[in-house]
Amino acid sequence: MDLFQAMRVYVKVVEAGSLTAAAQACSISTTMVSNHLRALEERLGVSLLQRTTRRQRLTEFGTAYYERCLEVLGLVAESEQLAEQAQGDPTGTLRITAPLTFGSEVLAPALVEFSRRFPEVRLDLVLTNQRLDMIDNGFDVAIRLGNIPESSPLIARPLQDYTLTICAAPDYLARHGTPTHPDDLRAHNCLAFAYPAGDEWRTAGTQWRMTGAEGEVLVEVSGSMVANTSAGLYQAARAGLGIVMLPDALVQRDLQDGRLVALFPDYHLPRRPTHLLYVQDRYRLPKLRSFVEYATGLWGR
Repeated sequence: MDLFQAMRVYVKVVEAGSLTAAAQACSISTTMVSNHLRALEERLGVSLLQRTTRRQRLTEFGTAYYERCLEVLGLVAESEQLAEQAQGDPTGTLRITAPLTFGSEVLAPALVEFSRRFPEVRLDLVLTNQRLDMIDNGFDVAIRLGNIPESSPLIARPLQDYTLTICAAPDYLARHGTPTHPDDLRAHNCLAFAYPAGDEWRTAGTQWRMTGAEGEVLVEVSGSMVANTSAGLYQAARAGLGIVMLPDALVQRDLQDGRLVALFPDYHLPRRPTHLLYVQDRYRLPKLRSFVEYATGLWGR
């Protein structure tokens, strides 16, 4: 049994409130969480949790052990940081989280050169559109779309805005005609992105907003497909199903090669601010500092 890993899992079980929630936070199975707890209890010879089908409750010893785990894990983390700082050269595991499309189309290819420059840094990349808590999930750095709350304790370095393009395949335009004004979209098959509840761009799925010489134009669009991933819409659009509004990071090469055609070049689409986030106290770590300098050199404003 990896004692430190078991202690980390136990802390997460206590803080998350259930084995299932802890498993999601630790990116492991519920069975593995249960195995870690059982191994800890067997090693200690004492029960840590009283579990029923509906709830879990810490035993008296479990409460005291949780506090001691926090102390031990905190000391281990501080010791690792001191070791990394003492070495000087970037080394160790760099844990990064980023949005799906940006992460797969922009960040992942750029990490090839980063790895060549800093071969002793191991990259742990988590791509998701969920805004995972950096500290609770052990991330060193995050790339986030949208506005950052002023109350955020994290350092936010601005990157280039996340931009969009309305486009379609030449085959679709040959069969249905090319719209020349945003209002023409009402007569076309527009493929919409299903933004999750609470997203600041939720209405952008079916209401496409753009600005031209006449001011802001808001068009209610509809079509035969709604998808919760840009990749799904991208493949459907390339196959000629309809018109889409997609991130430039995803369609730029297809626009250059003619596999997709950009529409409404005289109109400006909404842009999303993009930031690189990290905890200030960790910036002195060579692995994080080297990545921040590399990323802002590529995409900084």
